[in-house]
Amino acid sequence: AIIIMTSNLGSERIREQFEGVESDGEILAATETARFEILEMLRKTVRPEFLNRMDDIVLFRPLHRRDIRAIVDIQLQDLARRLAGRGIELRYTADAAAWLADEGFDPQFGARPLKRLIQREVVNELSRRILGDKLSEDKPVVLDAFDGELAMRGPTEAELLESASADS
Repeated sequence: AIIIMTSNLGSERIREQFEGVESDGEILAATETARFEILEMLRKTVRPEFLNRMDDIVLFRPLHRRDIRAIVDIQLQDLARRLAGRGIELRYTADAAAWLADEGFDPQFGARPLKRLIQREVVNELSRRILGDKLSEDKPVVLDAFDGELAMRGPTEAELLESASADS
């Protein structure tokens, strides 16, 4: 039988170890230090006979800004694929991805705030536009960021009217 347990034991200590860590070498050193400290905490907290039954202990390091940026790309690419199935093309700029990564980064809570931010700022707005028939299959929707704000550009009202009259 495989039993997987998770624990937040030492999570504050792990966060402290990784504060300000940037390079791969620093990450490796912080990981080893955190692993040592967490194992010591486990030895003081968990009975030896229980610890002896554990085959492995996996230490998860906190997400870094570059991890969050990669998650933004994965989330937006997934959203673009889903929209493509409806005939809608979604594009996004590096500025938009950077804005989402900056606004959605919370070292304490990982990627969950990012997912909520994308839902609130991107998916909800796209849903409103789809329901309001404000999108066109022949014009892409572009997600961008200007002056510290996320912006979504789609076809203008004139382009939508033009497209509708051309279809008739």
